[in-house]
Amino acid sequence: MSEAYVLALGSNMRVPGIGGPRAVIAAALIALEHEGIALRVASRIVDSAPVGPSRRRYTNAAVVVETELAPPELLTRLQQIERAFGRNRRGQPWRARPLDLDIVAWNGGIWVSPGLVVPHPRFRERGFVLTPAAQIAPAWRDPVSGLTLRQLAARAALAR
Repeated sequence: MSEAYVLALGSNMRVPGIGGPRAVIAAALIALEHEGIALRVASRIVDSAPVGPSRRRYTNAAVVVETELAPPELLTRLQQIERAFGRNRRGQPWRARPLDLDIVAWNGGIWVSPGLVVPHPRFRERGFVLTPAAQIAPAWRDPVSGLTLRQLAARAALAR
């Protein structure tokens, strides 16, 4: 059975052989398809202010994908793609990164296991995730809050 997911993509580094963050996001979309993760719709690529101590601006996007993979298997594939782009998860959690791929939401509702919580535990406060996600899936309902992505994005915009 096919599963649908909302994924967040982010980058704030140049990757040799690929280019700057916008090119990294575009290349990541191709990498998802090569992993058998079917891209259904993609948001516009947006620039956003850094979060945490990083001084580099981020480039972000969101996609709705379909795959036969359950959440843990999808996470494994996403981390493999991140590593292929030069991502190193060791060290400081707020440091610059060539590629960040997160599972934001899943049509199966809630998933909790060691190392993975879906929906993403902090996505509700992150305008850089909600703005692009609401562009492509405004009616997608968060199973925790009961609010749609459009409502969550509007709430995050008011909080700024």
